[in-house]
Amino acid sequence: MAAKRLLLDANILIRFFTGDPPEMAEKVQHLVEKADRGEVTLIIFPVIVAETFYTLKSYYEIPQKEIAESLLAFIQSRGIEAAELPRLVNALTRCAQKNAHFADAYLAAVSVESKVPVSSFDTDFDKFKDVERLEPR
Repeated sequence: MAAKRLLLDANILIRFFTGDPPEMAEKVQHLVEKADRGEVTLIIFPVIVAETFYTLKSYYEIPQKEIAESLLAFIQSRGIEAAELPRLVNALTRCAQKNAHFADAYLAAVSVESKVPVSSFDTDFDKFKDVERLEPR
């Protein structure tokens, strides 16, 4: 029998990473342990990673590099199925290495993968030497 599959919401990840509030965090910890044992598969999508990243940075004031490293480890854990895994790994690695916002790093990953330049006034894209940024004219 295949493991039960569940789509994760950002609030589950936020409880997992912050331990706040403790009673919810404990339930999430049990869920993640079930995934690790193969009893359930937890599915995560890029939009949920983005929401989690933003909340942990803005509300909990966790440094971007720490968030990126934690999410990177999580999405590659046993029992976790991340949609667009290679792209998410690329984006979160960019976040950790260049202290970039997740959305920018994700778009940079897509740009490199698709060989399509990014149209942006945001010079933060210049942190990524493999990304071509073009300002509208």
